[in-house]
Amino acid sequence: MKQLIEKKSWWKIFLAVFGMVIIIGSLIYTKNIVDVLSKDEKTRAENIRVALNAISNPKAKDDYSLPLHILQSNLSIPVILVSNTGQITDGLNYGTNRDMDTTFLRNRLNKLIESGAEPIVDGGGQMLYYESSIFIDYLSYFPLIQIFLIATFIAIGYVAFSSVRKAEQNRVWVGMAKETAHQLGTPISGILGWIEHLKFIREEDNEIKEVADEIANDLKKLDLIADRFSKIGSEPELSLQSIQPILENNFSYIEKRAPRKVQFETKIDIDTDVFAMVNVHLIDWVLENLLRNALDSIGKEGLISGCISTDQKWVHIDISDSGKGIPANKFKMVFKPGYSTKKRGWGLGLSLAKRIVTNYHKGKIFVKESTENVKTTFRISIPLVKKADAS
Repeated sequence: MKQLIEKKSWWKIFLAVFGMVIIIGSLIYTKNIVDVLSKDEKTRAENIRVALNAISNPKAKDDYSLPLHILQSNLSIPVILVSNTGQITDGLNYGTNRDMDTTFLRNRLNKLIESGAEPIVDGGGQMLYYESSIFIDYLSYFPLIQIFLIATFIAIGYVAFSSVRKAEQNRVWVGMAKETAHQLGTPISGILGWIEHLKFIREEDNEIKEVADEIANDLKKLDLIADRFSKIGSEPELSLQSIQPILENNFSYIEKRAPRKVQFETKIDIDTDVFAMVNVHLIDWVLENLLRNALDSIGKEGLISGCISTDQKWVHIDISDSGKGIPANKFKMVFKPGYSTKKRGWGLGLSLAKRIVTNYHKGKIFVKESTENVKTTFRISIPLVKKADAS
């Protein structure tokens, strides 16, 4: 499953690179077309200058059919003809009214000169300034429009497919969770019966009674897990709770079942209790998952610590361990369904934890920091309910 997730990441990179190649290729191809058309328009502008000179030259022959044809065939290239004294003598293709508007033509001429446009000059000193046709402008913007449309299509498609995929995942998860809860119910009831039977036949044996009580405690925990699974897919009930005892209870439970050389400590960076709207069973599930992952990471010896802190909006619960660490490029991937570094397991723990924190508690869970073989810290952030509001 881990390899499948990594392959998906590579596919995303490949598709992104392929998309960039298409975009760059489109830009280059369009630029080449624009360059060719620009050269063609420059040639056409030169022909216009020659035609205008032929018509305005009093020594020319009376046959103006060819020059007039050249002028009439130019329906797209805006041109301004300027005399050798700097006076505007004519304008074409700016519009019926603007071609005769000397103020407008002077403003356009000034902008062309400021932009560094080079005029076409004839032997008599007359100059012809021309601009790219609107077709060239449209073609220049075409790649950007194309990129925008493609990006919009991809974004809409991605959102649509993601929504469908998430909805399908939710149905699978809910079905799997409820079926798991159903399957756990029968053996739990049976084991409870055997515990009571064991106590009955060994009433005088205090050691057996103590062991049976611990098994019963674990069985209650298993029953609680089954109850959690059964509630997945339904909206959980949230209640106002103090966060400190929730953290301490989970540390106490895991500490009794951890190797002796594993040390546990909790730290509270605040003077008073802090409150949040939580479902205790589900938050316990998240904390247990993080603590068990921490145990798996450090092995038989190390330190696991928990810390509670606040800011103006959030209650922060940090779970740290002195284990193997997580590479920075895997910080987000560890929360994906199926990702796991263990030889056994489905890789659903952190994914479920993220779902519980973000979907049900409107909070955040992420890898705050990680240094190989030194320290890894997961942070849970839940909206803070201030003490004044809690009372």
